[in-house]
Amino acid sequence: MSLTVGPVSRVNLPNAITIARFLLVPVVVWAIAAHQMQVAFWLFAAAAISDMLDGFLAKKFGMASEFGAHLDPLADKAMLMSIYVMLAIAGTLPLWLVIAVVSRDLMILAAIMLSWLMDRPLEIRPLMVSKANTVAQFLLATLVLATSAFGIDPGNALTLGIIAVGCLTGLSSAAYLATWTRHMAS
Repeated sequence: MSLTVGPVSRVNLPNAITIARFLLVPVVVWAIAAHQMQVAFWLFAAAAISDMLDGFLAKKFGMASEFGAHLDPLADKAMLMSIYVMLAIAGTLPLWLVIAVVSRDLMILAAIMLSWLMDRPLEIRPLMVSKANTVAQFLLATLVLATSAFGIDPGNALTLGIIAVGCLTGLSSAAYLATWTRHMAS
């Protein structure tokens, strides 16, 4: 199933779902800012489900596209970075963690742009540590939103989640920097 957008381009169902996830970002930001944490939790849950759904549809029905391959991780990053910044503003995530998460993503973006500017484009492939980092970030955001929305006592899970995201963010940053440095030196 494709939707025609303009005279040339086409957007298939998985890409439309990803675009809808992008559109959820400002709504989730508003919900957190307005202290509507249950709304934020359920919208974030819908975004997480849509992320799994668009990937499943793309693979199962042969609707994978280069556009979707680039758009999907951008939607994930837009959602995660927005939520992390808002949760830091709300005082439910430590500022140092949010700075680390956002700085890592900005570092990766800057490295990719510099590679293109130097006419040495870098093939973008997620590393295993990066995938683990993204999962940990999603789980921590879910835990913090659930704790705020439903008054759940996270016990030590919150501290462990913060440590896990902090460590994985550092490891992922180092791994991408090493990969980029090798690429640029070759």
